[in-house]
Amino acid sequence: MSAVLVVARGVFTDSIRDRIAYNLVFFAVLLMAASFLLAQLTAGQDVKIIKDLGLSAASLIGLLIAIFIGISLVAKEVERRSIYSLLAKPVTRTQFILGKYLGLVLTLVANLAVMALAYYAVLAYLAWVTPEATQRGWEAPATDPRLLQAFVLIGVELMLVTAVALFFSTFSSPFLSAALTLAVWIIGRAGEDLRTLEALGAAPALASLGRVVYFVFPNLAPLNVTNAVVHGVPVTAGHMVLAGGSALLYVAVLLVAATLVFARRDFK
Repeated sequence: MSAVLVVARGVFTDSIRDRIAYNLVFFAVLLMAASFLLAQLTAGQDVKIIKDLGLSAASLIGLLIAIFIGISLVAKEVERRSIYSLLAKPVTRTQFILGKYLGLVLTLVANLAVMALAYYAVLAYLAWVTPEATQRGWEAPATDPRLLQAFVLIGVELMLVTAVALFFSTFSSPFLSAALTLAVWIIGRAGEDLRTLEALGAAPALASLGRVVYFVFPNLAPLNVTNAVVHGVPVTAGHMVLAGGSALLYVAVLLVAATLVFARRDFK
């Protein structure tokens, strides 16, 4: 366990120093602030626009960090040939994979926390400058605590995307890993549509293929509760547990698969 934490700390330290992560988080914070100015052009809908754009920005920026850093976790060590010195130490390949994953997850949590703080700061400022009479017409308060549910599920989604990126990086090139991870994310977000292709008038063969893809690939749709929390619709604890638990189960499967593939890889 100590070896996993050592590897995780190394990944976290390197990732925090990485300019890509800083630039992406800065871009997300800037986008949240810009959404406040954009919302002024839409009378009465400003709080909804800021909430929606802010959560979308956090999700997208987190996705980019998970993909572009996740695909390089193994490839970077192989290219630098530092993988030989790492594996020569008392670190098993399983500990190496788990440590890399944990380190990137900690990086994502830290970045997501920064974006959440900026998000609530913008919303708090909006509530401060908005008359109480206008606020009474809002579906939910500007700094609604239920918005944190969206951030929690965004975090779970990013944990899953990170596991996907890490799995592909154990046997493919960085470019192919990025493309495959992005494809899995797109398919996962469209999971509900794939399941109902037959009802939408698709050919039987295409509908059958859609159902197969739906059950094989992770379904990310339940993790996206942005529309609900923006409009003040409660997200039940049962939904949080079921959606989060299903995603984490898929994460466990991917990590097991990644360790098995990596264990069979020959670096000589």
